[in-house]
Amino acid sequence: MPRDFSRFDARLATFDRKAAPYPEAFKDVLSLKAADAAFKTVSTWPGYAITPLVSLDVLAEATGVKAIHYKQEAARFGLNSFKALGGAYAVFRLMAQIIADKTGKDACPQAVAAGEFADLAATITVACATDGNHGRSVAWGARLFGCKAVIFLHETVSTAREEAIAAFGARIIRTPGNYDDSVREAARMAAVEGWNVVSDTSYPGYTDIPRNVMQGYSVMAEEALGQLGDKRPTHVFLQGGVGGLAAAVVAHLRERLGEDAPSFIVVEPEAAACLLASAEAGVPKAVTGDLDTIMAGLACGEPSLIAWPILADSVCGFMAIEDAAAAETMRLLASGEAGAKLVGGESGVAGLAGFLTAASRADWRKRLSLDDDSVILVFGSEGDTDPDLYQKIIASDA
Repeated sequence: MPRDFSRFDARLATFDRKAAPYPEAFKDVLSLKAADAAFKTVSTWPGYAITPLVSLDVLAEATGVKAIHYKQEAARFGLNSFKALGGAYAVFRLMAQIIADKTGKDACPQAVAAGEFADLAATITVACATDGNHGRSVAWGARLFGCKAVIFLHETVSTAREEAIAAFGARIIRTPGNYDDSVREAARMAAVEGWNVVSDTSYPGYTDIPRNVMQGYSVMAEEALGQLGDKRPTHVFLQGGVGGLAAAVVAHLRERLGEDAPSFIVVEPEAAACLLASAEAGVPKAVTGDLDTIMAGLACGEPSLIAWPILADSVCGFMAIEDAAAAETMRLLASGEAGAKLVGGESGVAGLAGFLTAASRADWRKRLSLDDDSVILVFGSEGDTDPDLYQKIIASDA
């Protein structure tokens, strides 16, 4: 292997999850019908293009697997992140519902973007909390569809990420505490001000909009399946966070592939491993503290209410990795040693970092059934969303 990932601290919990038909109970959250509707909508937006699926053949040979496929989301709608698919789609779905309720008319995305309902759209305000990428997507969607956006940032979100969100005309509100504190403050202020919360995490009494966010993410999974063709993955390593991305991909691949669905492994930063803690406890479990990690988009302490049951039923491995493993993966991709030069952000490389960490340990390879027939799929969910931080990390040997 070109770099030694065995030196990094990590934790793994494994579970016996056999491939089985996608449970009917989950189809009220995510289904192929909803995914097809999301794809039909998102593919009409200006600037839509299928993002690359890059084969890392050199890295596959070095790690003793058949293939590694990296879905590069850095160019998605010019937002540098897969989140463009979820937040903006949820903004559209919300606005379409409000327009239908108030006018009795169906609102297609082209009509809304063209300003057909501009007067009504201007009265709508959407709000959310974010570590950076989701807020950028919501702000972009608000500008695209003509409404206002208020974005809540907790105290450790970088200035660069704040500026990227504000560039879309959003109002920024800084809050004390961590990401979960900012989620609660966004919900509180929205209730007072009459704003519409467009969150990527769900909690009791709030599930419809996060469901739309996850349906938007399914576009990425559908693209990947089309690009893979008959090269079906055996393992998918997915970054954690609140679980929305992971659950969207898991649900889509399980329903599309049935008993041929791959093994799913979720990867989180050690400082914010709420999904691993939940898996070990057998129930959703929050982790507390400042959740400080360079993987800022994954600095979440509480699982999403609607994502967790899908993950609990489907994921065979939950991993927690240290920040140094993510940083090393960023440098590996930037160097070209993997077989292609790629820009991968701190959160975006977490799935690949998890695979490299597992592949470096013989006992973990056995537990996850990683061998020379394994086909690995990972989602490079962001590029350099904080360019200064990215440059510091790839220039460092620390």
